[in-house]
Amino acid sequence: MTQKTLLVTGSAGFIGGYIVEEALAKGYKVVGVDNYSKYGPVKKSYDDNPDYELVVADVQDVSLMTDLLGRADHFIAGAALIGGISYFHTYAYDLLAQNERIIASSVDAAIAAKKAGSPLEKVTYMSSSMVFESTDRWPSKEGDERVVPPPLSSYGFQKLAVEYFARAAWDQYKLPYTILRPFNCVGIGESRALGDVEIDSGNVKLAMSHVVPDLVQKIVRGQNPLHILGAGDQVRHYTYGGDLARGIVLSLDHPAALNTDFNISTPDGHTVLELAEIIWRKINGPDVPFAYVSDEGFEHDVQKRVPDVTKAREVLGFTVDTKLEDMLDEVIPWIENAIKDGTI
Repeated sequence: MTQKTLLVTGSAGFIGGYIVEEALAKGYKVVGVDNYSKYGPVKKSYDDNPDYELVVADVQDVSLMTDLLGRADHFIAGAALIGGISYFHTYAYDLLAQNERIIASSVDAAIAAKKAGSPLEKVTYMSSSMVFESTDRWPSKEGDERVVPPPLSSYGFQKLAVEYFARAAWDQYKLPYTILRPFNCVGIGESRALGDVEIDSGNVKLAMSHVVPDLVQKIVRGQNPLHILGAGDQVRHYTYGGDLARGIVLSLDHPAALNTDFNISTPDGHTVLELAEIIWRKINGPDVPFAYVSDEGFEHDVQKRVPDVTKAREVLGFTVDTKLEDMLDEVIPWIENAIKDGTI
C-alpha cells in the first residue's frame, strides 16, 4: 500500500502532538505546520522521525499552504488560538477574529490545491464540545449544534463557524470533510502559553485555567483547602489525548467518516468535585481530609458538557478506553516535573 501524506496544522500544540504521534505509528508520512505562537519552540519525541517534516510557518500563508497541500492526501486543520476558560475572556475578540482568519486561509488553500490537482482526499476539521455550550438537552448528539441556541462565548461561536466552513466548502466546491468534536482533552505536553494571563486562585497563581493541570498544581503546591471554580458540580467528560488522537487518525481513511461529524469522547462523566477529590487522594494519600472552598466561576464555565458517543462507536467502531484514574497516573508526575522545571 502506498504511504499517505498527512498535513497537520497546529502540530506543536497539545492535541496536535498526540495526533502526529498516532499518525506516524499508523504509517502516515506527516508534515506538521506550526509557528510556535502558543508555547514558543518545543521539542517533540518524533522530531527526528524520518517520516516527519516540520514547517515553521504561519498557516495564514495561503500560497505556502497551497503548495504543501499539493502533495497531501489528508489535511487536519488543527491550528487555532485556544486556551482555558480565562483565555476565553482575556482574548475574546482575538479568538474570534484570528481563528476565523486561520480557518478561512486553511480552507482557501485546500480549495486551491484541490483545483490544481492535489491528491487531497478531504479536510478533517477540529471543532469542539463548546459548540454545545448553550444546549438544553443531554447527552449532546451530532446535529444538536444546529438546532440549539448558538454558543455565548466567542470561542464556542467560532468553533461552530468552523463547522459551517466545512459544510459550505463542500456545498460550493465539493471539498470533502470530516468534523470532529473532542471533549475535554487530558494529557501531557501542555505548558504555560506565552500569552496566558495569570489569575489568583487562593494562594497560587495560575496561567492555564484548564481544570486538570490547575487542580494538580494547587494540590502539589500544598493548597489546603483547595480552591475550585464555582460550586464544583460542573460535569465534564475528561478524555485522554492518546484516545482522542486514535479516533481522529482512525477517521482519516474510514469510508463512513466522509462528509459527516463525530463527537470524540469518553462516555464517563465526572463533576469537578469528583475530579478534585481523585487528584487530592492521588497526591496527598488517604489520610489527609479533602477540603475545598468555592471561588466565583467564570461567565462561560458551562455547567454540563455531556457527549453522546453512539455515532462514533457504531459508525467508526471507536470507543475510548482510558479511565480518568489512569490518565492522572500519567499526568500528575508530568506536571510535578513541569513545576520543578518552571514550564507551568
